[in-house]
Amino acid sequence: MIGSLKTPPPLAFGRVCWAFGIALGALLSLSGCQHPGPRFDPRAKKAAPPALETVALTNRINSEWLRPPTNLFTLGPGDKLEIELLDDPTSKTTATVGPDGKIYFQLLSGLDVWGLTIAQTKAALESELGKFIRDRVQVSVTLRAVESRRVWLLGRFSTPGVYAMPAPMTLLEAISRAGGLLNISGGRDLGFGYTTEETADLRRAFVIRQGQLLPVDFFRLVRQGDISQNIYLQPDDFVYMPASGAKNVYVLGAVSQPRAVPYTEGMTLITAIANCNGIIRDAFHWHVAIVRGSLSQPRIALVDYKAIGKGKIPDVQLEPQDIVYVPFKPYRYLTKYADIAMQTFVSSVAINEGSRAALGRESAPAGVFIPLGSRITVQPSTGGR
Repeated sequence: MIGSLKTPPPLAFGRVCWAFGIALGALLSLSGCQHPGPRFDPRAKKAAPPALETVALTNRINSEWLRPPTNLFTLGPGDKLEIELLDDPTSKTTATVGPDGKIYFQLLSGLDVWGLTIAQTKAALESELGKFIRDRVQVSVTLRAVESRRVWLLGRFSTPGVYAMPAPMTLLEAISRAGGLLNISGGRDLGFGYTTEETADLRRAFVIRQGQLLPVDFFRLVRQGDISQNIYLQPDDFVYMPASGAKNVYVLGAVSQPRAVPYTEGMTLITAIANCNGIIRDAFHWHVAIVRGSLSQPRIALVDYKAIGKGKIPDVQLEPQDIVYVPFKPYRYLTKYADIAMQTFVSSVAINEGSRAALGRESAPAGVFIPLGSRITVQPSTGGR
């Protein structure tokens, strides 16, 4: 009966309310966060340094890269020719190979010379002009400027830019063409006060050819005079000299926003990946690669990110210029993780620095990398998994 119900003692009633509040708070905390992330544990161990292992690169300097190319120069868009009929001094004119690969001279409506040598171009002109001129035609063709063959020399050069390559050019010749490297001693000799942010980092410099990283050791080439590293460049080769004082951690691969994260004292793996909005769903959490050191002799560690997130093992301490690569799938060999991490790193730097140069913007440390979903992909080199 209602009249027989007794009012609970104040102390018992308080305990009931306290228990109900605890249960309600727990329920709200569970329903309000689908991905709570790593739990904070004041007793957890401090971040530990990764167990790095030096790996050997899977590719080596090809002996053919050290020999000057023997193939003859062929024309392309932008190249400038001086053309003259030998029996008519007034016919001398300058013709530029158009974007369609054609030149226009005298009565010719357009002669396709893209991919032809100078001798082949001369023969083609004489053959086509012979259809309109009764007498035997003799043409003089002289190459005046090369615009179709260029190399990209960006980063901490004295005069970085895109340079024409009219003749075979070695890597040392290209560095000299760009005015040499920025360095503290050279800056003092010239009366300038360069900082470490502006000097070149030889251990992190690289060359990309047809989308692939070449195994060139710039430190051995420039500092030790090792000519075995002085390869001949090819058209469209990309040479990049990063700043020695750059303090970024590069987080790439299967993360929401791959990018360069400004390094802060005490930065850990969890912090760096959190700055990129975390790992995507299809990532392989168990083998996150941390690459450190020079690109020619990298050191790598594989870390179980999932175990760190669950608090089973300590977080990992990072250093400036570390490359963190979150794979989409597992690989069998450690060298494969290093190769794909470095390949993704250099490709993304090249895309960003190259776009800055093409758009005429001032060079700056790379801060934006290949965005997820941009359809720009980095194809790893073929080899063992």
